[in-house]
Amino acid sequence: MIETSARAFDVTPEQRAVGDLAREIALREIAPNVAAWDRGHVFPRALYTTLGDAGIMGIIVPEKYGGAGADYVSYALAIEELARVDAGTAVTLSVHAMIGSAILRLGNDEQKSHYLPELAGGDVIAGFALTEPGAGSDAGSLISTARRDGDSYVLNGRKQWCTNGSYAGVTMGMFRTGGPGPKGVSAFLIDNATPGIVVEKVTEKLGIHTSNTCDIAFDDVRVPATALLGDEGTGFSMAMSALTAGRIGIAAQATGILAACLDASVKFATEREQFGKPIAAFEGVSFKIARMATDLDAARLLVYRAAALCDRGEPFAIEASKAKLFASTAARTHAAEAVQIHGGYGYTTEFPVERYYRDAKITEIYEGTSEIQQIIIGRSLLGRLD
Repeated sequence: MIETSARAFDVTPEQRAVGDLAREIALREIAPNVAAWDRGHVFPRALYTTLGDAGIMGIIVPEKYGGAGADYVSYALAIEELARVDAGTAVTLSVHAMIGSAILRLGNDEQKSHYLPELAGGDVIAGFALTEPGAGSDAGSLISTARRDGDSYVLNGRKQWCTNGSYAGVTMGMFRTGGPGPKGVSAFLIDNATPGIVVEKVTEKLGIHTSNTCDIAFDDVRVPATALLGDEGTGFSMAMSALTAGRIGIAAQATGILAACLDASVKFATEREQFGKPIAAFEGVSFKIARMATDLDAARLLVYRAAALCDRGEPFAIEASKAKLFASTAARTHAAEAVQIHGGYGYTTEFPVERYYRDAKITEIYEGTSEIQQIIIGRSLLGRLD
């Protein structure tokens, strides 16, 4: 690898140690297996127990709940190092941590004490259920319902593209408890073993094959009233808050993919010879690598800035959107360039850049598309013009 991710930012020794630990686990536990996992669409469930034992699954969970009690900069470093080896593992952890963060910030004491130790240890994986067939970027128009019935709620509806859904022990799901629009949406923490929950389809995807994505049906699913996260009608704002924090993780994932592209491109360009010299000697190749390295540093700085603002308790939504927009675009752009540098070899499974190419695209879509990020950034400067 060219450099450790921490060199692009002034991090503390403690933060650097978290990134180094994630990198060590990734190289030892993931790297030897990732090609086979990708081909077989394997969700490596045991890996998350290993990551839990190491404190990675609960990086941002306070120590009193069994977590590492670290910060978002440490979290971003860990996500990047995991994504540098396998983007699917990184997004599994990113969504898991996003739900843990939501419970930590928005849950009551009972919910925190019940869920956070299990999530921090990797004994339970958290899933997210927001999107529906008719409600993607327009999540406020979701139609799945939660009807109050005594000391319970009865959930009905269909959720699409639920990350970690097939393996989740608890899912943060959004359901309509009131009238139309965002203010009628509430959030629930749902035990996935509850009767009436059915995984209808596991989604076959272009990339991130080690990440589980599925459609889930909720048919008269009865959950206790204590499953409500926060108050009725606050679920949409909770989902948006969770996604804002989650964008730091996805931006870090994209940065890790970009770092992997640079690693592979430098190695190949210095070893592959044509016309009697390494192809790195040709400007057509070296310029691609120079731009790749420059955008990698820029992506890191944007990601770590957003994470540092979050750690300081300062507003970070716009910075998170900028980080995700830039890092995801750079990952997709330079993954294509990495394939081009490898030539015909890059189009084969003999080299990992074809996987980076497939994995990079989704970072421009989930946790808010690039278009949504541009709307957020634009409105921060111009206000709403509609």
